[in-house]
Amino acid sequence: MPKIQYFLGGNTPSGFYSLYHQLSDPARMQALYIIKSGPGSGKSTLMRRVERHAQAAGLEAEEVLCSGDPDSLDAVIFPQLEAAVVDGTAPHIIEPACPGAVERYIDLSGFYDRAGLQPIKQDILDATAEYQRHYKRVYRCLGAAGELRRDMNELLAPGAVRQKLARRAAGIIGRELKKPGSAGGEAEQRFISAVTHKGTVTLWGAVEAQADRVYELADSYGLAHDLLNPILTAALASGHRAVACPDPMAPDRLAHLIFPDLSLAFVTSTPEAPWPHHAYRRLRLDAMADGEAYRAAKPRLRFTKRVAAALLDEGVAGLAQAKAAHDRLERLYNPYVDFDRVLERADQVADEILALTRP
Repeated sequence: MPKIQYFLGGNTPSGFYSLYHQLSDPARMQALYIIKSGPGSGKSTLMRRVERHAQAAGLEAEEVLCSGDPDSLDAVIFPQLEAAVVDGTAPHIIEPACPGAVERYIDLSGFYDRAGLQPIKQDILDATAEYQRHYKRVYRCLGAAGELRRDMNELLAPGAVRQKLARRAAGIIGRELKKPGSAGGEAEQRFISAVTHKGTVTLWGAVEAQADRVYELADSYGLAHDLLNPILTAALASGHRAVACPDPMAPDRLAHLIFPDLSLAFVTSTPEAPWPHHAYRRLRLDAMADGEAYRAAKPRLRFTKRVAAALLDEGVAGLAQAKAAHDRLERLYNPYVDFDRVLERADQVADEILALTRP
């Protein structure tokens, strides 16, 4: 069974876009452990150890990966217990909604050897400044790329095309959402795609683990949102649980939808990130674009697409440089962290989570 992994934050044209506040929902969560500390202090180490304890006890775990570095863990969620452990440091700062009763802090800063860190203070400041400088450039590049992508979408999807997509959505709704759901029309937002130092990464395993029937939406120009939005609205009105996945290059627009209770999903498949499996049904949304506008502006579109791709590549290169600076920060800190105490704290957190009564 593929592992369920998501991103709860994204590097977007408007900067870092956070969905982490969804974890701090006292109506839904029993316990949320928020880790506070600095680089290299063992945050991922603690979360992975808690995850191993929970899995050994037979619990499911959903991993939230870092959008800058998908090899790093930002949170682990245990849906059967409605509990989670999350890195609550910038940029994904979480403010508690019900402190003590739901949210509890884990402070790892006390495990630093402060005396040992003093001689390398300037090195730490230099690496931090470099890391922040690279991210400023990343967001400038992504911002420009996002504007060009929006320009292409607006050109090829006038009102008539949006109406055509809405009619296609109505047919799907009538076919797939006949039976009412029992989840009370709940939706949660999750990214399954992110712009990372490795390029644009899509976590298709989250779809595979929750849906046997997958509609593949072949889409080069951002048309999928106008098909997906009415499907989501109808599904929620029918009482189905939905996982709504925004486009990291346009987080106000949908890129994917997953309905776990229906074992059904709709995924945007692009030339850069194609759906890797046989689809239940495949819809060519590109064929629904305004053909006359496409023919009239073909050279402009070709140029715009090439420049947007180059700007995205520059953003990815900046993320790779930011990661190198962050890796240097972690190497500076690591020798001055008491990891035995980090692991001891992880075991305590695991014990507390496993003692929770299933809701």
